[in-house]
Amino acid sequence: MPTRTELSLRLPNSPGALAAVCRLLSDERVNINALSLDGGGQLRLIVDNHVLGAGVLRARHHQVTERDVLVLSVANAPGGLAPVVKLVADAGVNVDYAYGGASEGGPGAVVVLGVDNAQRAAAAAGA
Repeated sequence: MPTRTELSLRLPNSPGALAAVCRLLSDERVNINALSLDGGGQLRLIVDNHVLGAGVLRARHHQVTERDVLVLSVANAPGGLAPVVKLVADAGVNVDYAYGGASEGGPGAVVVLGVDNAQRAAAAAGA
């Protein structure tokens, strides 16, 4: 359950905005491991090379911020996430946001937690 660097940027609400970011990263062979896009255009990305990914996006005039987040691998089953987020809560760490996913029927899921203290959350979760 490591901490990772999340890239965050704002996209316009227009056709092709997300596709353009995905293409930029793909052209530089930066793999997207997780993403979240909300209705206000806030895009959050976990990529395999955050230094290169941020550089590519900044070179195309995107304002990118970076934040340490907790990336959890949990069982893809009812209650798989509950024990881990309880440990984080018991450590006094607030969860600001979360996103994740799993393949239907697959054994595992990945969840990204944006927390107020990623290092303390990782320690509490046993990372």
